[in-house]
Amino acid sequence: MRALAPPPRPSHSPQTVIRSIHDIHVADAEAGRPSFSIEFFPPKTDEGERKLFTETIPALVRLPVGYCSVTYGAGGSTRDKTLGIVDRIQREHQLTTMMHLTCVNATQAEIASVVDDAANRGIRNILALRGDPPGGTGEFVKTEGGFEFSSELVAYLRQRGGITIGTAGFPEGHIAQKEGRIADWKHLANKIRAGADFVVTQLFYDNADYYAFRDYLTQVEKLDVPIIAGLLPVVARNQTKKFVELCGAKLPPQFLNRLESLGDDDAAVTDYGIEYCTHQIEDLVRNGAPGVHFYTLNRALSTTRILTNLGYGPRA
Repeated sequence: MRALAPPPRPSHSPQTVIRSIHDIHVADAEAGRPSFSIEFFPPKTDEGERKLFTETIPALVRLPVGYCSVTYGAGGSTRDKTLGIVDRIQREHQLTTMMHLTCVNATQAEIASVVDDAANRGIRNILALRGDPPGGTGEFVKTEGGFEFSSELVAYLRQRGGITIGTAGFPEGHIAQKEGRIADWKHLANKIRAGADFVVTQLFYDNADYYAFRDYLTQVEKLDVPIIAGLLPVVARNQTKKFVELCGAKLPPQFLNRLESLGDDDAAVTDYGIEYCTHQIEDLVRNGAPGVHFYTLNRALSTTRILTNLGYGPRA
């Protein structure tokens, strides 16, 4: 594959300063290179956490990634674990790490306490989300004394100050938005105006959806924030079909046909996912996408091979 603009090689040395993601995006844009970032989820077991810190993260910090993020769990179910993992990544790997924060099952006072704890740990970057209901299904119900909309959480974080705020966007529209994707994008525009510094998209497999989404925000709503493409390289057929069903994304017919032809051969599906995502990123960057956020599923293989394909392989 032809390499994209050469990235810097972050040292991740003990002297590395935890940065604002806004500043990372600005520096990458000024240098004419895309931003790359990665996402983890809090493991459910001690063994999963051991593998994350001894295998996955050490492999991925060798790549030119500017930052990572850690999810919060449906219903805020991993709140304390998320804080601990974000703190540990920043201390042990000196990699800027963004904490996800949701409105679910929390009053405003409880959210304020979490944000205070994060600040005391040197966490300067938060992805502000409404969040999924407990269990991940059903209707969202506002907690008494809490926030109903993620735009309210964004506005609260902006009022506090000292935080770089990301928010989520849905190129195909949020699955719960019955009025269509334009109505959903209007809500996102309100979140950005409330104070979000950048957008990370839900996963998608058709770049045309990203371009329509971006063009609406920039040309119709006249907004100018980085819209980072969130991508999930496929590793298993049924898993991928489950993910897109849960989030309301679609699989392009040619893509789905190839997955079906590969069946349950997960190694072949993983190879295809790496090939497909590599081409997705080449097209996205060629057409002005400022960066890519990899949903890693706490694995290093696909992200490493994709960035190597693009000329951004690991440091020795």
